[in-house]
Amino acid sequence: ILRLLRSIVDATLRTNAFAPQSAEALAFKIQSNMVPTLPAPIPYREIWVYSPRVEGIHLRGGPVARGGLRWSDRRDDFRTEILGLMKAQLVKNAVIVPTGAKGGFYAKQLPSPAVDRDAWLAEGTESYRIFIRSLLSITDNIVDDKVVHPDQVVIRDGEDPYFVVAADKGTATFSDIANTISLERNFWLGDAFASGGSAGYDHKKMGITARGAWEAVRRHFRELDIDITRTPFTVAGIGDMSGDVFGNGMLRERTIKLVAAFDHRDILVDPDPDPEKSLAERQRLFELPRSSWQDYDKALISPGGGVFSRAAKEIKLTPEIASLLGLAGEKATPQEVIKAILKMPADLLWFGGIGTYVRASQESDESVGDRANDAIRVAAGDLRCRVIGEGANLGITQRGRIEAAMRGVKLNTDAIDNSAGVNTSDLEVNIKIALSAPVRDGRLSTQARDSLLTEMTGDVAALVLRNNYLQTLSLSLTERRGLEDLGFLQRLMQVLEAKGELDRTVEFLPEGMEIAERRKRMQSLTRPELAVLLAYAKLSLKSELLDSDVPDDPYLGRELARYFPQAMSARFPDALQKHRLRREIIATQLANSMINRGGPALVARIADETGASAAGIAAAFAAVRDSYDMPGLNEDINALDGKVAGDVQLGLYAQVQNLLLDRLVWFLRNADLSKGLDGLVEHYRKGIAEVAAALDSALPEETAAARAAWAVELAMAGAPDEPAQRFATLPLLTTAPDIVLVADRTKMPVAEVTATYFAAEAFFRLDRIITAAGEIRPTDYFDRLALNRALDSIGNAKRRITAAMVATGASGQAAVEAWLQPHATEIDRIRTAVHEIAASGLTISKLSVAASLLGDLAKG
Repeated sequence: ILRLLRSIVDATLRTNAFAPQSAEALAFKIQSNMVPTLPAPIPYREIWVYSPRVEGIHLRGGPVARGGLRWSDRRDDFRTEILGLMKAQLVKNAVIVPTGAKGGFYAKQLPSPAVDRDAWLAEGTESYRIFIRSLLSITDNIVDDKVVHPDQVVIRDGEDPYFVVAADKGTATFSDIANTISLERNFWLGDAFASGGSAGYDHKKMGITARGAWEAVRRHFRELDIDITRTPFTVAGIGDMSGDVFGNGMLRERTIKLVAAFDHRDILVDPDPDPEKSLAERQRLFELPRSSWQDYDKALISPGGGVFSRAAKEIKLTPEIASLLGLAGEKATPQEVIKAILKMPADLLWFGGIGTYVRASQESDESVGDRANDAIRVAAGDLRCRVIGEGANLGITQRGRIEAAMRGVKLNTDAIDNSAGVNTSDLEVNIKIALSAPVRDGRLSTQARDSLLTEMTGDVAALVLRNNYLQTLSLSLTERRGLEDLGFLQRLMQVLEAKGELDRTVEFLPEGMEIAERRKRMQSLTRPELAVLLAYAKLSLKSELLDSDVPDDPYLGRELARYFPQAMSARFPDALQKHRLRREIIATQLANSMINRGGPALVARIADETGASAAGIAAAFAAVRDSYDMPGLNEDINALDGKVAGDVQLGLYAQVQNLLLDRLVWFLRNADLSKGLDGLVEHYRKGIAEVAAALDSALPEETAAARAAWAVELAMAGAPDEPAQRFATLPLLTTAPDIVLVADRTKMPVAEVTATYFAAEAFFRLDRIITAAGEIRPTDYFDRLALNRALDSIGNAKRRITAAMVATGASGQAAVEAWLQPHATEIDRIRTAVHEIAASGLTISKLSVAASLLGDLAKG
């Protein structure tokens, strides 16, 4: 069907039987249900543009084709690349508001031979205009606050006027061109249509994509206990200093030792660079209007190194180059040198250039779909770097990433590492949409708007980089949980598949039998696999929240202000509240916060434990987060970057995450979330603070000593005294909502209930049981649910027993004694049994017995 349509279009254009009116092209939609016999599904919506000068493809939403449809001509690579970029884009768009799209165009009349750069640019620019005009000609518009469909276009889906352009490969400087077309067509977004440009954020000047990817690099090294801000480290890279991602990346630290790099023209080898001098030279090249490695000052290259053209037949190997790259002989071809660079031992392999350079050992070069680099591509099994920063798209195949991770290389995916660019574009567009209201009503001139955009550059960058920081942290925490979370992750995949949102084969995620094999090998999912699930979990949750009343909840609606720079919230709060994408922004912000803090399996896990909906879980999440001031807790841990060992810092993050997961279930089961969160959060925030204040006098001696020892240990690890004390206290506050609830029901002061609660805990040695339960690592999904159920039952029993003790009129140890007297024999029997369980090596079955015994006692 596709080929038939193409042939009809081709014949029509040749005979001039039809002349498209709105663009120099014919554009049409193809729906997946029109081509059921094709070997692989095409995306939900695919738009082709075809004319004598340009052919283009634009993909939006839906599942991505498995490998893509194959044409029999030289456009294979073009189509395969667009499909690959679309897969990356869908995952990358988890941090932004729209689901997103990917487009590309193929200029068919470029001057030949390719010697006149300006002529090439002129033809490419005109091809871009054709492509953008064609897409706009079949896109919904908004006129007088109403969605208007384009003329003579059959609409098979819903209203969709949200169409923006994020400058990308080859079109990074085309934003003003696209915005001019948008303004000419009276498209509702105006100059918010294309991010960047003369009235937007210049990604290269901000260095935002590289800075975002560098957050991932720093986390990898931090968790290896290497402070790259102080410790020199070796880097091999793909790109040159004129490139945005490579250039900005190689200026991030003064400690970089760039020992080897290549782009499409040249190869740089510097066996032993001086970090300070080479940084200054890279800065000089970066600031040139155009530069290549040939512009590098050769006098600054260490002995034995040099700059070599890829067009050369061979490169003479000095002893230094041969030793650095592990090459034998006196000469090597440029291709051999490049492959050696990719495989060389290095602290960091930095991807900043176009192309896919690493595949899995079991993959063929043909399947990669990047024929230009077949001769230099290497297998992931041959990598000897410690860390990979994938600042460029598609530097490695997903199967290659998984193989590298299994071999110990620390890496994420391109969608995680370089998401800052698309995140910045999204923020810019939504800021402009918001500011269009004060511009229309005269409160803000266009010039003043542009000045405000400039003033907020630093704030925008901070918001974007925060997402990079949090996403990589979320991956680290999930990776740290390992087999403990594998069952929940498997359940997440099953849920996403049942909803038609995930195809494991497409995303190279393990099926049931492979997961069982990994359990036997004590191996969970790799970071690249977790990165995919992180994104899908966010996208799925965002969709569920949009279909609920969560974005309309006054309390949860505060997420809107968190999305924008503070200057926007302060000056134009009404513009934010009336934002056309208000609900979408709130849902996106909340989904990101929930999954970042709770992990990919958060919703699937809590839903299975409680039966709650996504909306209910979102409300409970906000209640826990704000009652415990978790943003403040996490900021305290963030401040420990470089001050404590990586595993210590990650352990503190895990402590906060465990608290979140535990109390989410508590709030869903014990708090009335339907009456509004304002009063609920304020009540429990105050109560938790009262519990914390009472601990000094309420804790039994053994518990107080354990808290003091933990605070000292944290201080010795490098944490300042105040945060050390705060985190030593945090485990004791896990049950603070129980204490508050008992105080509410008994009408007793929180301080007295606190003393009684911990006295009861010490009486039954439940603190030891709970500590031991935390050491159980069930690998079976249902064992984990059983463990959580047992702990929840113990918590309920503790709460009821405490209430009974408080009812005696005494508090603390005196309340325990008063409660004990009437039923001493029965209580002593159960207490002895619980003590035996606590001392006998805890298992899930023993924990269940203890929970049952305490439950019987609480009923009595």
